[in-house]
Amino acid sequence: MSESIYPPSPEFSSQANVPSMEAYEALYEKAREHPEAFWGELAEKELHWFEKWNHVFEWNPPFVKWFAGGKFNVSYNCLDRHLATPRKNKIAILWEGEPGDQRMISYQELHRLVSRFANVLKGLGYKAGDRSIIYMPMVPELPIAMLACARLGIIHSVVFGGFSAEALKARILDLEAQLVITADGGFRRGKEVRLKDAVDQALNDCPNVKDCIVLKRTNSQIHMQEGRDQWWHEIDKDASEDCPAVPLDAEHPLYVLYTSGTTGKPKGILHTSAGYLLQTTMTMKWVFDLKEEDTYWCTADIGWVTGHSYTVYGPLAAGATSVMYEGAPDYPAVDRFWRIVEKYRISILYTSPTAIRALLRQGDSWPNSHDLSSLRLLGSVGEPINPAAWEWYHRVIGKGRCPIVDTWWQTETGSIMIAPMPGAVPAKPGSGTLPMPGIIPEVVDFNGNPMGDGKEGFLIIRRPWPGMLRTIWGDPDRFKEQYWSRIPGIYFTGDAARRDSDGYFWILGRVDDVMNVSGHRLSTMEVESALVHHPAVAEAAVVGKPHEITGQAVCCFVTLKKGDWDHDQLGKDLRQWVAHEIGAFARPEEIRFAESLPKTRSGKIMRRLLREIVTTHTVTGDVTTLEDINVLSRLATQHDED
Repeated sequence: MSESIYPPSPEFSSQANVPSMEAYEALYEKAREHPEAFWGELAEKELHWFEKWNHVFEWNPPFVKWFAGGKFNVSYNCLDRHLATPRKNKIAILWEGEPGDQRMISYQELHRLVSRFANVLKGLGYKAGDRSIIYMPMVPELPIAMLACARLGIIHSVVFGGFSAEALKARILDLEAQLVITADGGFRRGKEVRLKDAVDQALNDCPNVKDCIVLKRTNSQIHMQEGRDQWWHEIDKDASEDCPAVPLDAEHPLYVLYTSGTTGKPKGILHTSAGYLLQTTMTMKWVFDLKEEDTYWCTADIGWVTGHSYTVYGPLAAGATSVMYEGAPDYPAVDRFWRIVEKYRISILYTSPTAIRALLRQGDSWPNSHDLSSLRLLGSVGEPINPAAWEWYHRVIGKGRCPIVDTWWQTETGSIMIAPMPGAVPAKPGSGTLPMPGIIPEVVDFNGNPMGDGKEGFLIIRRPWPGMLRTIWGDPDRFKEQYWSRIPGIYFTGDAARRDSDGYFWILGRVDDVMNVSGHRLSTMEVESALVHHPAVAEAAVVGKPHEITGQAVCCFVTLKKGDWDHDQLGKDLRQWVAHEIGAFARPEEIRFAESLPKTRSGKIMRRLLREIVTTHTVTGDVTTLEDINVLSRLATQHDED
């Protein structure tokens, strides 16, 4: 496949926070050569401290402490420090509900609401070190609850509102939470998602939970258990608006976020305070080129790490106007995203490749019927964006003038690790480009030896960074085993990658998303990219299928753009297309056409489940994160379209 290069425009570079490759290289070198001085200066300049730290970092692999001894509060840094500046009247959260209701909350007002709710929690006896579960729709009270917990040092865990009662219960029990903050429900595709019902079911088996605070959002009938359940509006109405932020240790736990593990038992990824906030703040400025006047929209649900770092903590610490939207991107019509961009004059849009591909599939007429001229920067997050979707995003949404920042990072890394600085780094569609300052990634073999340019290997991070996970909640042995044992003392990302001759990183998906076909190591991502270059294909997922001759054969699940397609002929065409784009050895043995693919609620395709379908025709693994369980049964019973 040909490799296009998109340099930043002179107009964009001239006003960018990092305006040239020379400026990027100087930052990167300084962080590499003098990490303590680099991060220490930024921490002093960018954040507010009640007391300064003793050491910038202490590294005892695999455990690290950043700014230990420093006294710090995340909520203070997101709110209070802005109140002495002109930002106090700036919109902090610009919210739209799915039914169309709106709220615009200034920094001053957000500070007032957070202080009040923190006093509610304090009045119930909660203090630093206690644990709360937040299970809410995408409404402003969700970040208010997070910031109120952070204000007092209560460790919070946000559970995505689409999770079942069973998944919620597992997280409450693992965290040993004493408090649940929820709502009667939320809105999604015009229907009510009943949250309190799931909470009631979960709490039958969670004796540790003493209090459940319920926000009224949908006004539906719900059960309220006396002595445990209280309405948010009732206990909040008389609360004092004066609640000083508690000075906490820089390493005080901020939140635990659960990700599904291969074993089915959820892993609680623990992030702490100061290092995490410093890195999310800096990446807001470096990657999104944030300006005071920007209206910034990260479309991720706050139940995922992207929503924590780039809807709540990063934007508010950096003093941005952060947009939140409650509902589905295609409700009541497939142009809801573009309506929101036009209505609020959004300048920075950060969304997932899955959303981009779904919107691409609907055709150009929907975005073209809206004025998207306010956009100046586009971002992508969640998995590598295939070049065809990148080109469409650039051409149709950005009108050829908006740089695209394709960001690679993980729940575990806390913030963006590899991405272009848009005023400095030329983009290559499909590549995350270059690492952030202070991040030392490498592509290595099984023994940790560096691979040459263009060769596939395992992506590792050589050095600790401020925003990294500190442990797995309650399971330090699993933390060591999972991330630090493959190559001792080095962070193993679990992703395959290659680095090209320009030093650009190409993420090829999870290590288990690499097939071995007749001795050729072949990335599923590479075959997927080839498929979506074909004009008929909207989305593709590729898995290896056991084959007695070649070891593995290439099996492709494909969703098509709207049109009248002859599946037999198209199957032949697509096999030939992949062989032409990559090589005859990559020719798919099987093409299955599907209406939709199994995805997590954050939009990632669950290739693990597709592998089970093609190998055993059944699914036995953990499916709690799956958005639509019916997709699996349709795929499992479907006959090959050959």
